[in-house]
Amino acid sequence: MNKTTLKYKTFKTALTIAALLPLGVLHIISSFAAFLLHKIFKYRVGVVRKNLRMAFPEKSDAELRAIESRFYLHLCDIFIETAKLAHISDAQIARRVTIEGIDAVNDPLKEGKSVVVMLGHYGNWEWVTAAARLFYPGTVACEIYHPLRNKAFDRLMLDLRSRFGTENIPMAKTVRRLLEIHRDGKNFACGFIADQRPFTPTLKHWTDFLGIDTAYVNGGEVIGEKLGAAFVYGEMLPVSRGHYRLTFTPITPLEDGEENPYTRAYLHKLEESIRRNPPYWLWSHNRWKRTRQ
Repeated sequence: MNKTTLKYKTFKTALTIAALLPLGVLHIISSFAAFLLHKIFKYRVGVVRKNLRMAFPEKSDAELRAIESRFYLHLCDIFIETAKLAHISDAQIARRVTIEGIDAVNDPLKEGKSVVVMLGHYGNWEWVTAAARLFYPGTVACEIYHPLRNKAFDRLMLDLRSRFGTENIPMAKTVRRLLEIHRDGKNFACGFIADQRPFTPTLKHWTDFLGIDTAYVNGGEVIGEKLGAAFVYGEMLPVSRGHYRLTFTPITPLEDGEENPYTRAYLHKLEESIRRNPPYWLWSHNRWKRTRQ
């Protein structure tokens, strides 16, 4: 047994044991972890506060601190709820994730089209794959991911993310794999979390997002357009602790003559979600590290 496999088995055993605990108990642990992360270790507090102040210049310091506190609690909830995927039944996930607008995904699939589902780091994006159980029969349910540097932990996360039968496609292999599915005469419903900072050193695409000049990635739109796919927005909104409402809505492209009308329309929808419920976006991500200059 090599070192990576040993680490993987150790991580998986520990995670499985933790996942046996009821979610209510795990949320108590999460509350304590949030206090440590926020108040003691001050994990990325500077980044969170900078991002919140840039996005909400009209809010008072007290309002921003309240959003900040709720964000850290939600962030820790995501960690423990992701771990819970190691031991959660279909019946449990069905009770905890209410899915609305599934026809926005299934109608194009029935018509023989693939679907690009655009999501954000909003709500619990790790539980979005629960919707794959409701996709039109024969659909290849998949999601694009960025492999982690730690190989053992990356393997563990792939186990969790494939809990509901979804295929995880490494970012570098996105085009090749989706073209392969298309050439095989199959249709896919593929999730793109498209709100992260672009990895490429040359930033070509910019738009206004949360009132800030923001670079964005357009890979989902480029691939979807090439394959004649439909575009859908997925919002994963917390309705109470450990319970979410996942809503799918068709994306109508912007008609302003500018580039990437579907991606920018998606970013508008995500911005609306964030402004309605600010604590549930990933504020610890250094989203605006780079500027156009």
